[in-house]
Amino acid sequence: MKYKWTDTLDLAIELDEAHPDVDPQYVRFTDLHSWVCALESFEDDPEKSNEKILESIQMNWIEEKD
Repeated sequence: MKYKWTDTLDLAIELDEAHPDVDPQYVRFTDLHSWVCALESFEDDPEKSNEKILESIQMNWIEEKD
């Protein structure tokens, strides 16, 4: 399945699988953006992200860790 920026929960799950040793609470948005764009399952325009979307991905990732 291919994901877009709006698929914040799915992207968070993918990031957790790709970076299991990372504490998402301390990930910078610039790194988060790069990691999402590097996911094989990600298929969207990198320019369509914004701080709100990245924050949502990060919050979902934090919840996935708990």
